[in-house]
Amino acid sequence: MKILLAPSETKRSGGEASFKLNNLAFASVNSARQELLQEYLQIVQRCDLAELGKLFGLKKESDILKYAKDITKEPALKAILRYTGVAFDYIDYPSLDAKAKEYIDSNVILFSNLFGAIKANDLIPLYKLKQGEAVGAIKPEKLYSGALKEPLDSYLESEDILDIRAGFYNKFYKPSKFYTTLKFLKNGKVVSHWAKAYRGIVLKELAKNRVTSIDEFMKLNIPTLEIEEIRESKKYQEIIFSIVS
Repeated sequence: MKILLAPSETKRSGGEASFKLNNLAFASVNSARQELLQEYLQIVQRCDLAELGKLFGLKKESDILKYAKDITKEPALKAILRYTGVAFDYIDYPSLDAKAKEYIDSNVILFSNLFGAIKANDLIPLYKLKQGEAVGAIKPEKLYSGALKEPLDSYLESEDILDIRAGFYNKFYKPSKFYTTLKFLKNGKVVSHWAKAYRGIVLKELAKNRVTSIDEFMKLNIPTLEIEEIRESKKYQEIIFSIVS
């Protein structure tokens, strides 16, 4: 089973190795990655604060300048550690044992606005790119929607797919085969922002129990969550969880 996960706009600084674009997963996408990265670096090099602020989604000059760097020369860190934010706080990757970490490294595909689909253990530098923002004339979601289709369809062909991304990332890639999504209800109402927390909780439990299929997942006892309903269409099924105290 493979899990599709959205990134976070907030990121941890630092790194443990040199960044090498050619070492990222799904190498057939590298020409698209290189095209987008070159445009990104040209904008950074111009150092127009208004332009950079729009690209990064930031207003304060000090915040903008923090990211106005040649990121190819910055240290790289595992993607699952680079991203922070609600979902990643609840996954709490550093607290997991070696087998649970290996599960996430091997089975989670993240969708970076800059690098496209990457594996959780791919090493990436600190960067900033506002979700939905064009990089010069390039719209990342449009660029990657074409580039990712064939390699990801092939990679996921024999896998169960659990898609716990935010809806925006369907623009990057939508599975061609049947897949599973999640929805969370509290007191009968759909949870929006805090759905990120429950996605993190679910992924952590998957990793701790090393779940290998959707059937196993549906039998998994997850604290605070109960399956209320399963809605199925031709292309996907939606598992609806109720949040219980």
